[in-house]
Amino acid sequence: MDAPAVLTRAAARRKRQEGLASPEAGTPEGRERRPGRRRPARRIQEDQEEAAEAEAVFREVVSFSSDPLPARYYDKDTTKPISFYLSSLEELLAWTPLMEDSFNMALEPLQCRQPPLSSPRPRTLLCHDMMGGYLEDRFIQGAVVQTPYSFYHWQYVDVFVYFSHHTVTIPPVGWTNAAHRHGVSVLGTFITEWSEGGRLCEAFLAGEQRSYQAVADQLVQIAQFFRFDGWLINIENSLSRAAVGNTPAFLRYLTSQLHRQVPGGLVLWYDSVVQSGQLKWQDELNEHNRVFFDACDGFFTNYNWREEHLERMLALVGERLADVYVGVDVFARGKVVGGRFDTDKSLELIRKHGFSAALFAPGWVYECLEKKDFFQNQDKFWGLLERYLPTHSICSLPLVTSFCLGMGKRRVCYGQEQVAGPWYHPSAQEVQPLFGEHRLAGHSQGWVKTHCCLADAWHGGSSLLIRGVIPPGVGSVAVRLFSLQVPVPPKIFLSMVYKLEGSSDVKVTLELTTGDTGCAIDNVSVLSAEAGSRHSPRPLRVPPTKLARWVGRCGQQRGGGWIQRCYEVSLRECLLQDLFVSFSRTRGSQEEESFACRLGEIQVVDADSLLAPLPQVQDVTISQVRWLPPASGSEGRLAELRLSCTLHWSYLLRHARGFRIHWRQRTRGGSPGLERPTFLGLAFAAQYRVVDLLVVATGPGQEGRVEFLVEPVPREGFVVPQAEWGRAALVYAAP
Repeated sequence: MDAPAVLTRAAARRKRQEGLASPEAGTPEGRERRPGRRRPARRIQEDQEEAAEAEAVFREVVSFSSDPLPARYYDKDTTKPISFYLSSLEELLAWTPLMEDSFNMALEPLQCRQPPLSSPRPRTLLCHDMMGGYLEDRFIQGAVVQTPYSFYHWQYVDVFVYFSHHTVTIPPVGWTNAAHRHGVSVLGTFITEWSEGGRLCEAFLAGEQRSYQAVADQLVQIAQFFRFDGWLINIENSLSRAAVGNTPAFLRYLTSQLHRQVPGGLVLWYDSVVQSGQLKWQDELNEHNRVFFDACDGFFTNYNWREEHLERMLALVGERLADVYVGVDVFARGKVVGGRFDTDKSLELIRKHGFSAALFAPGWVYECLEKKDFFQNQDKFWGLLERYLPTHSICSLPLVTSFCLGMGKRRVCYGQEQVAGPWYHPSAQEVQPLFGEHRLAGHSQGWVKTHCCLADAWHGGSSLLIRGVIPPGVGSVAVRLFSLQVPVPPKIFLSMVYKLEGSSDVKVTLELTTGDTGCAIDNVSVLSAEAGSRHSPRPLRVPPTKLARWVGRCGQQRGGGWIQRCYEVSLRECLLQDLFVSFSRTRGSQEEESFACRLGEIQVVDADSLLAPLPQVQDVTISQVRWLPPASGSEGRLAELRLSCTLHWSYLLRHARGFRIHWRQRTRGGSPGLERPTFLGLAFAAQYRVVDLLVVATGPGQEGRVEFLVEPVPREGFVVPQAEWGRAALVYAAP
């Protein structure tokens, strides 16, 4: 494999002209604090051996009676933590954060992106409405699902709304983590409907100022606590004169308070009620509903518009053109311009007039079409819209991704199968590339196409499959995976894990493009005859400890045929603009060359970030212990018990991509720590609920011991040695 290349702006322009580059289109500080934390199991300090291990030890007497878990936070069938909604005004006003609420708190801050959401260019909003909401995505720690819905075209989307018909729809945390990882803002929904909605609105809008301010304050506190970015306000019932008169003031207060507490926060109003209080959808912004638009950040129109509606709005919105989100029902219900696979007809008119677009329920491709063809249909749907969907760029490092969709047919950890069987965990979705098919200009035979691939994975549940053809007379083809706007630190490290399928014999090369102005490339040699266009980095020298962990697997043939290469690049005053993967011939043959390559991981890391000390997982505790008897016994003695408990720990969360949770049981008479830990699951908060873990039952006078280990996953992507994981043990005995 050739060394990665760094291309100047002129070289990047030439590559785009070849037709294979797709067209341009608040982190918490300090250790995690948890409200309402429950008392842990009784903690003891055991002998000097355990003290040396820095392992907290907790003691429990097995009892099959335990305090019930709060119903809102746990699934009634499995007792696994779930995301939740609020069904009434009373529930909203009574909400205050408890320890269980922290399960639903997003780990991932809203990542920097360019252009920022506040820029005047038209935006794309995705409103996710699927079968009432809170399906398998409600399971915070993941679920076993054969064919789940997954969204991965994030680079085309600016705002994500989670929609349901519950009064207060709090987005499931998996969606917030996945969207934030891609620089996409996430909104919940506050909805009132029918006669009950009318009574609810009268209760807080028709009275004094303090009533609607109390509701707004709670909505702001919920968004701030769970770390999502705002609200879609959807009042779909008539309002009294008093209530509609207070609605603009409610919106202004909610918007101002949200902006104060949630950086980049958004409040959007849905086209439903008009200023007279009637429920009368307008399908446009006009003088009947403008009072609500003027009081918040944006307006989401109803779906039955025509081009004349768009033309009328132009004269009304002034400089706020991008704040009008023209609704498109992908199910094509009613008299719409286009939906389903004709959604591009609607987008064409919306963009013609410069408005933002709100795509409602694009999960149509999953709900109404064959599940077995989901990925093909999803790619087709978004591919038809691509020309109308400007992309946004990544603007910070590290960029580390295994292309995992947050689902899979098995779970793989660095090339080794960890757990067999299907799984679904939206928080585990990693940064996704630009998808599509790109053809070489002037060569009908030359093309490259990217696909999601569940058949094989390096890390997680999927990889990126890149297939293509190098046509006769052409030396290479390339595909742009990421659009970047990253000011380059003095030194960066690159890593790529890949493998070629079948008999393909091509060179696989990473290419980075930079801007020309003031950009200097130090300590590299020219790779090609074209001066200044490609540069070969130096091999890595002996690194410091943290860096040594990052490069520990570099340059090796990995299991399953995977290959990992790592490189060093030194730059000054440069701006990274694009990341390509290029495929070139390895022999002198000029015949057509087909290839198929799986990308397992790409990393672009600031070298300085690998010099800082790694935070430690500390203060691991075990609480909310619950025991259940086994399904069967042996000769009157219990063979196994089912253990559930909650783990908490402290960590500098801004350094973590997540945590892997492991366990092991010390055998009777065995030495502590010698058994190999077994993977339990992933956590994207500083807590994890262990559910129905089968442990060995103890007899009279005997004790059992279960150890839990918390492995941090740094944002830079290296593996932390087991000796530095957090740990706690539970020692238990029969009554």
